[in-house]
Amino acid sequence: MRSIPRTLRFATAAVVAMTAGAVLAAAPASASAPVHAQAVIAPNAPQLGANVYVFNPRMAQADIQATVDAIANQQTGAEFGPGRYALLFEPGTYGSAQSPLEVRVGYYTEVAGLGAQPGDVQINGRVSVYNQCQVNGTGNCIALTNFWRSLSNLTINVAGGDGCRAATNFWAVSQAAPMRRVDVNGKLSLMDYCGDGPWYASGGFIADSRFRGEVVNGSQQQFLVRNSELSSWSNGVWNQVFAGTPGAPATSFGVPGAQPYTTLATTPVSMEEPYLSGSGGSFSVRVPPVRRDSSGPTRTNSGERVLGLSQFFVATPSTSVSQVNQALANGRHLLLSPGTYRYSEPIRVTRADTVVLGLGLPTITPQAGNAALTVDNVAGVKVHGLTVDAGPVRSPVLVQVGRSGTTCTCGGTTNPVVLQDLFVRVGGALEGKATTSLEVNAANVLLDDTWLWRGDHGTGIGWTRNTGDHGLVVNGADVTATGLFVEHFQKTETIWRGERGRVVMYQNERPYDPPSQAAWQEDSANPGYPALEVVPGVTTFRAWGLGSYSFFNQGVNIESRMSFRVPRTSGVRLTSLLTVFLNGSGAIRSVVNDTGPRADSSNGGSAQNVVSYP
Repeated sequence: MRSIPRTLRFATAAVVAMTAGAVLAAAPASASAPVHAQAVIAPNAPQLGANVYVFNPRMAQADIQATVDAIANQQTGAEFGPGRYALLFEPGTYGSAQSPLEVRVGYYTEVAGLGAQPGDVQINGRVSVYNQCQVNGTGNCIALTNFWRSLSNLTINVAGGDGCRAATNFWAVSQAAPMRRVDVNGKLSLMDYCGDGPWYASGGFIADSRFRGEVVNGSQQQFLVRNSELSSWSNGVWNQVFAGTPGAPATSFGVPGAQPYTTLATTPVSMEEPYLSGSGGSFSVRVPPVRRDSSGPTRTNSGERVLGLSQFFVATPSTSVSQVNQALANGRHLLLSPGTYRYSEPIRVTRADTVVLGLGLPTITPQAGNAALTVDNVAGVKVHGLTVDAGPVRSPVLVQVGRSGTTCTCGGTTNPVVLQDLFVRVGGALEGKATTSLEVNAANVLLDDTWLWRGDHGTGIGWTRNTGDHGLVVNGADVTATGLFVEHFQKTETIWRGERGRVVMYQNERPYDPPSQAAWQEDSANPGYPALEVVPGVTTFRAWGLGSYSFFNQGVNIESRMSFRVPRTSGVRLTSLLTVFLNGSGAIRSVVNDTGPRADSSNGGSAQNVVSYP
């Protein structure tokens, strides 16, 4: 199915935002104050922030349903709103086949079980995300802007719904909406095909999950399923990648008439998310081990490091950055509760094996041209669940791992630094500026589900407004990225300088808004910039499932010479790579190193494939 141009994302988001704004204007406290907090928060729950809700199975289901509905009604259209929420379920069973519980998941909402295993929390019902529709009568219902939310560590026994939505759990999302450590008994659809179309979606990421029923990919343009277990998968569109997933379809990318599947028997390096667990006021954070060449989901707690909540410094948006950094320097781990943290210096992680855990997708916004987060030359740091907004003063870098200009093995292969569910954006929420969104200088780093986004809609959008050169710069050796999404940056979007790098699934869109070819080119012989470049001199690099799309929408002819540029050497190998002309003008002239078909209006919406290179 052809992708909808993402300018229509802006139209959809704008209408929804106006509607949400009218509602919030009538009740301004709802954006920042918890909804029904005192009525629903569990007894003896830890004080994790005003917008953290801890449910237990002894509570009246009607109260739970009313609370999650109130939060969903507020957050469903709040794409760049201030609300941040974590909905946490203690071990037990919620809902029944006769009286199902439905949890709708809006923007900046984390839904998670608090068990040691996904089976400890059973939801009979659905945990769902649906399309958003324009309200001007066009019937344009899509999931292309369903970002910034998450689901983890529970079991869904699918029940409820009627008509088209009966007996199906819909998870119609795009980027930055991970599903981790979830077991689904019943049908899961990654596309909301009910109601008005066109139903487009642009995800996505699933890890450490099991599916005992059909999974409908539908209109999802690309998707990564990592270390999971499938019983069926319906179809692909352009770039469906499976790694270490028993039951996944066999590789058929580039075969005429076949699905665009790329399947790896194992995942080169993986780690599942650190997660909060416990009940009755006794809680801990469990940190799973790093695995290599792994297959299948984790369903034991073998090798986990268990950290008592007392070992964490719990910050709220009113906590000063100096307090945060002092706690980190003193050896505390860090838990950021839901909200937005506006800091004029970075959060500095300087001690090995520190865990930084975000609840409810907390957002860090630099105020003075500083970084949001830096990790020193130390081993074993784990960072999970953060959103970063570029601030009004240009930052040279927003997130930095390892000191610039230094070499650090930083834990080697056994105890690497791991960044998971890290979502960085330049523009959208405000007019932000940053030269580089994420810089990795250390070796042996794992990036697992990363979306680096120069905004194409929202507040402060424009070629000279939300400026950003690069999404990702990798200087360290042995860096692995699983689920890497990098979009709309103004120069080379991903620069890879380190040896032995690996990427499992890469999704990219070129910047929409170059005002002229002269404004977006390396030189006259090289129009545009690569979406990903492995620099000259690198001798070993591997990547699977690389997609890059164009939609130059300024009404002028803009071309890019190629989407991928790599050294021509046998140790640098790319498998399953493609370009797509979505709409607009111009072209991507080749896929990689002047090899592969041109993508332009003559083949719009169709993937231009290179099965392997060289």
